Amino acid sequence: MTNPPPARPPRADAVRNRQLLLSAATEALAEQGKDVSIAEIAQRAGVGKGTVFRHFATKEDLVAAIMGGMIDRLVATGAGLSDAGDPAAALFEFMTTAIELLAKDRAFCEVIGRPSLQVPAVQAGIARLCEVVELLTDRARRQGAIRQDITGQDIVLLLGGVHQTAAPLMDTLPQLWRRYLSLVFDGIRAQTAQPLPYPIPARLEFTSH
Repeated sequence: MTNPPPARPPRADAVRNRQLLLSAATEALAEQGKDVSIAEIAQRAGVGKGTVFRHFATKEDLVAAIMGGMIDRLVATGAGLSDAGDPAAALFEFMTTAIELLAKDRAFCEVIGRPSLQVPAVQAGIARLCEVVELLTDRARRQGAIRQDITGQDIVLLLGGVHQTAAPLMDTLPQLWRRYLSLVFDGIRAQTAQPLPYPIPARLEFTSH
């Protein structure tokens, strides 16, 4: 019995087209949000719509691929800060990086926690992100720099909250989120701690609402 021939590697032009599509889609989604059309993405990439669907069966698949890449970059950022000498500063730096991404990318804000997260690869990325945020939070907590009842889940949820607070004025005051991030970080410092009136959720479950 003969062995099947080895799978052929992707053609160079197919690899190039995929990278063009991802780059163009990332840019278009950041500027226009999740409602940007496939036609617009294809035009920016310099390919036909058919090429888009040869690489990604649906628009949701394309969006999920981009969101997964962004989540992976946040995970890498958090991992790189996980052994920093000042755990509180490391947590603040991570939060700053994450909210800056939210502020710059409309689609990331619109789809994070929604249907794209039903894609297994994206769900796995979210799980890794929660783990690294919990690690950063735990280090700051053990140092005594932040209140003892703050968890990584709190931090993940606060990231979106800070962005949404400043979002209505984002067009005219694009850096306003920094004010509210500083307010939040002051609020989680150990020196200002007062008992929280409501417990942390048992687990994070994002929905399509």
